[in-house]
This record gives sequence, C-alpha cells and structure tokens, in this order.
Amino acid sequence: MIKVGVIGYGYWGPNLVRSMFEAAETTVVAVSDMREERLNLVHSRYPSVHVTTNHRELLENPEIDAIAIATPVHAHYELALQALQSGKHVLVEKPMTTTSQQAIRLIDEAERRNLVLCVDHTFVYTGAVRKIKDLVDSGRLGDIYYYDSTRINLGLFQRDVDVIWDLAVHDLAIMSYVLPSMPCAVAATGINHFSGGTENLAYLTMFFEENLIAHVNVNWLSPVKIRRTLIGGSKQMIVYDDMEPSEKVKVYDKGVTVTAGTDSLYSAMVGYRSGDMFAPQLDVSEALKVELQHFAHCIESGTTPLTDGLAGLQVVRILESASLSMRQRGKLIELESDPLGVYSGAA
Repeated sequence: MIKVGVIGYGYWGPNLVRSMFEAAETTVVAVSDMREERLNLVHSRYPSVHVTTNHRELLENPEIDAIAIATPVHAHYELALQALQSGKHVLVEKPMTTTSQQAIRLIDEAERRNLVLCVDHTFVYTGAVRKIKDLVDSGRLGDIYYYDSTRINLGLFQRDVDVIWDLAVHDLAIMSYVLPSMPCAVAATGINHFSGGTENLAYLTMFFEENLIAHVNVNWLSPVKIRRTLIGGSKQMIVYDDMEPSEKVKVYDKGVTVTAGTDSLYSAMVGYRSGDMFAPQLDVSEALKVELQHFAHCIESGTTPLTDGLAGLQVVRILESASLSMRQRGKLIELESDPLGVYSGAA
C-alpha cells in the first residue's frame, strides 16, 4: 500500500483524500493546509490522519511514499520540487506549473531521482475519454478533421489563473491523449469583464501539420453548464457530452464524400452519408480512483504514468502560447518542436 501525504484541502483535496482511502492501493498518512478550519474537517472525518499547517512535516516523514499537491496553481512548482528533492513520488494537480521552464525542471528532477511524477489530468482516466482514444486509435473515425469543444458554466472564478488555465486545460489534456499529434500553432482571444480579475471568457484555435483543426470555447459567465465535444473524422464522428447521465459518447456514421471535379468544388460530386448512431459501453469506474490506482501501480512497478511530466509540459506550453496570443488580441503563435519532442511558444 502506498502511503500518501496530501498538501492542500480546499476544493480538490477532499476528493483526493476520500478516493485514496477508498482505494485498496493507497492510504493517507497526513494532510497539510494553512487553514485550521479545513484541518478540523479532516480530523473529524479521518481521525487517524495527522494534520498540520506545516507541509514540511509531510516531506520529512519517512513513512510517506508520495505527496499529492492540491493547492492553488502558483504553489505547484515549489511544493512539487521540494517533494521530489525529499525523495517522494508526486501527484500534482492541473495545470502542472505556471511556466514550461518550471515543468522541465520538475521532469529533470524526477528522472534524476528515479521518482514518479504524475499530473492530475483526471479526464484522461474517464471511461468516456479512454473509449474515444480506442476509437481514434482503431481507425474507425478515419482521418481526424476537427476537435470542437464547449466547456462553459457560471463560475468558479479563480484568483490566480484565467479561464483558459482553469477550463481549457481539460481539453488540452484530452487532445494530447486522444489525437494523433500535437498542434503546431495556436491563436486565442479573451476578455475580462471585472476590474482586477483575469479573463473570464476565451476562445482557442489550434492548428496542426495535418488537415486538422481544434477549437475550444471556455466561459465562466454562462447561465448554463455545458461540457460537449465533437470530434469529426472522414469515416465517423463522435459527440462526447459529459453532462449526459448515460450514453456520454455517441458515434455517428455520418459524413461527406467528395468526388473531385476538374476545376473546383462546384464541379465536384458531393455525397452525404447518414448512417446509424451507436453509444458504446463505457467503464463507469470513478476516474479519480482509476488515476490513483494507476499512480500507485507506476510507483510499485517503476512504469511511466499516462499523464506524466511530459504530458503536463505539453499542456503548459500550449497554455503559455495561448496566453501570449490572447494578450496580443489573437496573434497566431507558432509552436516549435524542442529537444524534448514537445512544443514551445514563439512569437
């Protein structure tokens, strides 16, 4: 059993602690938070767990194998680095860091110490996204034409990140997992409606070397909550609606067939295909539990997590470039390949 210390018991920390207690592979030894009232909640529900306002007690505890970090984003890097330097495996909330340089530093530290570094891209571990990955890899969709996502709701406003770093990070993690390649350029526009705040509405468009485009709409000011993604292929198309209680993934045998003419599309023969729709059976296991079991297995076996530091870096680099584009009112930012085989933003 992997013994874990959790730093941060705010929004996501309680879910981590609960899932770690319920999983057979993990248990929680200690929880750290700067607020006494939050620690009182831990003590009342989990009397056996040590609570402290000093996170270094967790790092110095020889019984603890791994540290889970569920703090505001600006604290991720320092805490993760301290944990790795203390010889602890690390599970860090999304986004991994606030800069790509910080992410690279954590990857290097984990590799040098032979420790597991895992990023909490929870959606990657859902039955729906894993099924989509299977469908894409099987070739049933054919060539992927587009990824189009709407991820909007009323709040929760974040103090240290904008809506892109809060909501679009989910789609970037999903895209990194299910699509056959990473984008080569990104453009983003957004706006802040409140003095002293960050952008609360944004649109991201990502371009790929192949004939593929991705678009993500994120919004903290929507009267309704929508979590819907469309993935279009040359053979079949997917609608992924995370708000659906069942049949979250639907596969449509619909598309367009174009027989090229001699001059232009106007002289081509366009045929529309409208076939059946089916909803594949999905694994209904809670994604966070699946992720924690995977994290524990990687520690025990020395294998690389699905959402390792490199996956976290790929997402952070796109977020950085999107922020740069947004500050320049949608300027296209090219993403150049770096020595690690991922992409960095360049003006």
